[in-house]
Amino acid sequence: MTKANQTAPLSLLEAAQSVATSNLSTHDLEVLFAHAIEHGELRANVKRWATEQWEGQQLPGNINRLETFIERSDLKAWLTARK
Repeated sequence: MTKANQTAPLSLLEAAQSVATSNLSTHDLEVLFAHAIEHGELRANVKRWATEQWEGQQLPGNINRLETFIERSDLKAWLTARK
């Protein structure tokens, strides 16, 4: 079994899954990240859905949770700043 590349960017979904807790679900975190991205607080390589292509629960700005990527260092910095 190969270890996941710990330097590769995370999809929005993977980022949310990596920090989900019993208090914050994966979807809650996806929405939180999407708001932060939309307000310029969290850097990401964003891909958006066309409305008719939507998959899963909708996120602000029609952000595609599977094809929007966040650098691990950017996620860590953003999470640290929120504490």
